[in-house]
Amino acid sequence: MIDKLRNVFDGMVVYKDLRKTSLFSSLSLPSFMRDWLLEHFDVDETGVDVEAINAFVREMLPNKDEWNVLKSQLVAEGEPVKIFAKILVDVNIKKGEIAFNLPDYSLTSAHTLIDPSVWQGIKDELDAGRETWGLLRLGYRFPDVDAKPKVDGKIKLLAFKSFCPYSIDVDFFKDARREFELNEWIDVLLGAIDYNADGYADKEQKLTMLTRLLPFVEKRLNLIELAPKGTGKSYLYGRVGRFGWLSSGGVMSRAKMFYDQNKRKEGLVAGYDFVVLDEVQTIRFSDVDEMRAALKGYLEQGTFTVGDFAGRGDAGLVLSGNVPMDAMETDGYGNMFETLPTVFHESALIDRFHGLIRGWNIPRMNDDLKITGWAMNSEYFTAILHELRNDVTYRAIVDELVVVPERADTRDVEAVKRIATAYLKLLFPHVQSAGEISSYDFKVHCLQRAVAMRDLVKIQLGILDPKEFGGKNLPLFTVREV
Repeated sequence: MIDKLRNVFDGMVVYKDLRKTSLFSSLSLPSFMRDWLLEHFDVDETGVDVEAINAFVREMLPNKDEWNVLKSQLVAEGEPVKIFAKILVDVNIKKGEIAFNLPDYSLTSAHTLIDPSVWQGIKDELDAGRETWGLLRLGYRFPDVDAKPKVDGKIKLLAFKSFCPYSIDVDFFKDARREFELNEWIDVLLGAIDYNADGYADKEQKLTMLTRLLPFVEKRLNLIELAPKGTGKSYLYGRVGRFGWLSSGGVMSRAKMFYDQNKRKEGLVAGYDFVVLDEVQTIRFSDVDEMRAALKGYLEQGTFTVGDFAGRGDAGLVLSGNVPMDAMETDGYGNMFETLPTVFHESALIDRFHGLIRGWNIPRMNDDLKITGWAMNSEYFTAILHELRNDVTYRAIVDELVVVPERADTRDVEAVKRIATAYLKLLFPHVQSAGEISSYDFKVHCLQRAVAMRDLVKIQLGILDPKEFGGKNLPLFTVREV
């Protein structure tokens, strides 16, 4: 299968060895940057040229101490510098200025600027609402205390090239899927997100792990994952792709999530494919009632209103946290939400989440689960998933194939169909009409899994609010023969 993968996805495959490449772990690089380095330095089974990679990293990916040296070069010597970095654009509407942040170096927009002429040339590569990795060329604007008004010294962005070393051809990806059997494809997907398929006990464990990718590929898919510690939740959501936002603990406000009235700036849901509240049991909300009301509207319709601003977003919301083992041992029939923040103790809010991931089916992370071998490049793969979010063909197929029971609850129907659509995109991206997938494959790998995930939400709703939801099981969804 490895030979097939390398032949079919020539140029999109790299040699990953997460057991030995501790160098990359120490650098805390996201997977897509690590994979670029692996390809750039032609890493294979023979090993890694640590000296060459170290030299490149020191020059192009400086640590904070080395960044201080570069700042001195910029300010004292007036020499421009080039680095790879994560950048976030800040558009100040009130002042009519464009600046930027370099989060990894604690450089804020108060000390930076982007000249209008430069902005016109790079604005298509920079997303004003999302952190973007790329090659930056930086310069310095010297202060002028005699000018009126006084001109402050600031670091300037002179040029930017987005980090995307591959052409993203979705049609090619769809056609390439036809070369693999389903079980082979499942293993390919696991390798793309840095996991070793042979380390899992069975197919169910593999598919449960891949369930975490559903928000990557489907818009506004809202999921809950409550699982044992150490199963890799934070790594997958926070390090594998560049299109999501992982928030771990701390305080979350309506301004950060939806819209900041003071800064006149849209929040996370407008700039990312998904927002993950990791270690959700430790997250505090600045105003519980305010956040609950805002979440209800957004999770239902994808819209939000803050003051006189009405906005919308495509980001899904994922709650990720740990629950006691005794709740997991009951296969979802224990109270899994009692340790969560009080904002999530209301059934009307939980009902708006489409499904619950069976995190207790995922083994604790160990060396056997770390990829060692040739695998699809993570940057390429997650970029494809990002593009598939806009393809409505799959939802049309699901609408045609799913027979909805009479008097089925609208939220249940939408949840089942949305999850089934995400599974179809992930496991069968080559399918472009209802007749191209067997009833068995769609039923077992898309519909039944979607129903099971929604059914777990219904079980928890019955525990939270037995008067309203107690005893209300999902009706029978079936597949229409075509």
